[in-house]
Amino acid sequence: MKELVIEALSEYDGKDGKPVYIVHEGRVFDVSQSKMWKGGVHMKRHHAGRDLTTDFGGAPHGTEVFERYPQVGVIKRQEVLERPIPQILSHLLHRFPMLRRHPHPMTVHFPIVFMLSATMFNFLYLITGIDSFETTALHCLGAGVLFTPLVMATGLYTWWLNYMAKLITPIQIKIAVSIVLFVTSLIAFTWRIAVPDILRSFTALSAIYFLLILALTPLVVIIGWYGANLSFPIERD
Repeated sequence: MKELVIEALSEYDGKDGKPVYIVHEGRVFDVSQSKMWKGGVHMKRHHAGRDLTTDFGGAPHGTEVFERYPQVGVIKRQEVLERPIPQILSHLLHRFPMLRRHPHPMTVHFPIVFMLSATMFNFLYLITGIDSFETTALHCLGAGVLFTPLVMATGLYTWWLNYMAKLITPIQIKIAVSIVLFVTSLIAFTWRIAVPDILRSFTALSAIYFLLILALTPLVVIIGWYGANLSFPIERD
């Protein structure tokens, strides 16, 4: 049984006829014969030549799948990263494995739909003049402001737990844009509460307010794009 370094695994990514190696809990498996790993990619999401221990926590199958393929090595002990997880959290994650991956993907849908809805209902109000649309937009905006900090907290938790708090570019972008999204939505919500008729007589200030509302959509799209690309990486030729 040979010892391998993490960096060396990138040579076994299944591309150009190379073997397909994956790592789970420090053990290296050769899954080249698996039809599910053609080209070094599994389910258009998981890539060979990497440590997939964390990813495996969200898999619909158990470790019995590894019995079908040969173990070709182990990762050197000093390179197996041990995350300093508190005892209580470690027990909780063992008891409820879904907490490793699902809190952020589950909560992130709320601010997405509320922010987009705030823009949409304000558009409908301007087109139709129906007050209930503008009121609904306010409610959606308020809900977006309420849920965004929660989603940011679960995102930081996932970043720490699954990515060891490494400042990779997509994470940096998501954090920065999320802060801008929260500040923008909070300003717009506070402004609307202070000036209830801000859109009824369209002025220069009304235009600025509406631009803030419009800005919510591209901000949400940017955050969603980079988040989705982390979960489902885009294949590059």
